[in-house]
Amino acid sequence: MLHYLWMFIVGVVVGAVAKHLMGLQLDFWMTAGLGIVGSYVGGIIGRIFSTPGEDQIFHPAGIIMSVVGACLLLFAWTHLVK
Repeated sequence: MLHYLWMFIVGVVVGAVAKHLMGLQLDFWMTAGLGIVGSYVGGIIGRIFSTPGEDQIFHPAGIIMSVVGACLLLFAWTHLVK
């Protein structure tokens, strides 16, 4: 249960940084969702460049790759969907 709380807190921080970098206005829940999904996208990008250890499920890309993933999602959302 604590893992999900931590994922939500990191998602809010990552989403807030990404939305300010991209200059968009999003509500709280969209910001949190953006950060969580952006973390997964950043993990996928990190996995392309280096593989995680044998006992790790996800790549520990960190906060920087999470922000990069969230910015890529915002870019795709604003230019491809809308």
